[in-house]
Amino acid sequence: MDIRSVGVCLKPGQPQAAETIRELVKWLGDRGIAVRVDAECARHSGLPAEAVATLAAEVDLVIALGGDGTLLAVARATGTRRVPILGVNLGTLGFLTEVNVEEMLPALETLLAGKAEISARMRLEVEATRDGRELGRFLALNDAVITKTALSRMIDLDTFASGQRVTTYHADGLILSTPTGSTAYSLSAGGPLLLPGLAAIVMTPICPHSLTQRPIVLPVSAEIEVVVHTRGGEATITIDGQEGRELLDGDRVRVRRSPHPVDIVASPLRTRFQILQTKLRWGER
Repeated sequence: MDIRSVGVCLKPGQPQAAETIRELVKWLGDRGIAVRVDAECARHSGLPAEAVATLAAEVDLVIALGGDGTLLAVARATGTRRVPILGVNLGTLGFLTEVNVEEMLPALETLLAGKAEISARMRLEVEATRDGRELGRFLALNDAVITKTALSRMIDLDTFASGQRVTTYHADGLILSTPTGSTAYSLSAGGPLLLPGLAAIVMTPICPHSLTQRPIVLPVSAEIEVVVHTRGGEATITIDGQEGRELLDGDRVRVRRSPHPVDIVASPLRTRFQILQTKLRWGER
């Protein structure tokens, strides 16, 4: 993989990462790689600050320093462009940020040598409409979540897959998840674990009124439509926990596989199962 320029993005409010940023900038510069940074990295590197979207549109690799939320924000900034993202966790390992600070430079060495695995993660294309008018269109790497507001009563969600009625969920909400997002909110709500390479969409109801309404895994070809009935309250659609819109009674949410995946650099030091073992403490008593 030919990498001539790298963008570096840092989670806000991380002064302890200053030395890591300086070391990374020097390491890349010593190898003749141009380094461009966002506003947070600029505080510690002495390099000019650039918008994350600008970096993502022009560099050959983006390094996201922070946690899974930082990587999700960087992925959103890439738009439809396929640029590899290396997630480096500044705390404990994440599900998306598979590399810790001590492993960052060895992982980069492996990547520059062309030996790293690049995992193409599917995204969801999400559209919210009201009376035929578009409210918003989004790309979700983890999930799209329809929920009632804090003080609202339960909502009703008429749900269809490829034109066929699935059910009406009477619940606090509904999570529409990618395999990557199966380890996020969906898992907390009782959804199944899916390996990132699978082509599927998970629908997980949030606190359903009926215990028979369980999570379901749909083929990736499914086009899902949800008609929201708020029962006089309010609801929202949230994308990757970071952006969204308010929904009113009768609004519709359509979800399908996006043709624009996100390329994530997989850890060369541990398998997906080892990551799950670490994060979920499998086998511990």
